[in-house]
Amino acid sequence: MLHGATSTAPPAWISRVIVGVLAVTGLAVDQWTKHLVLGELVPGEPVRVVGDVLTLQLHFNPGAAFSMGTQFTVVLSCLALGVLVAVSTLVAPRVRGRLLAVATGLLLAGVAGNLFDRLFRAPGPFLGHVVDFIALRGFAIFNVADMCITSAAGLFIIWSVLSERRR
Repeated sequence: MLHGATSTAPPAWISRVIVGVLAVTGLAVDQWTKHLVLGELVPGEPVRVVGDVLTLQLHFNPGAAFSMGTQFTVVLSCLALGVLVAVSTLVAPRVRGRLLAVATGLLLAGVAGNLFDRLFRAPGPFLGHVVDFIALRGFAIFNVADMCITSAAGLFIIWSVLSERRR
């Protein structure tokens, strides 16, 4: 059983609700923002939001983070599908605690958001390119799903540190 970092974990059903609500909400926000930018942005024509630091810039990414592994789109799609199935069937039902529930929900949202692109966007199933559009100067172009995954990773680290302190 995966327990949260607090000494009094909420009932199991509350943790499951948190996971489910965050997973569905995060996926919906990710796909909604991608739908919006696909209708408004043109590849190669950035829109300044905060000077040159933050821009909206449409990019179609066949690879992973920082466009690495562009030749492995099918492998990345299969890995994402495996992670989605494993986390939703093996991890999520065992989650106890708010922090771990939030992290798990965000992870599911992020993985599902980018997997949706890989399955249903051009050039075709398991080959689809992920829609990225948030650009930070000197860093990367990413999307809401990527923010969910990164936030989940940070929360899992915090949960791990807090769990170690309790021991």
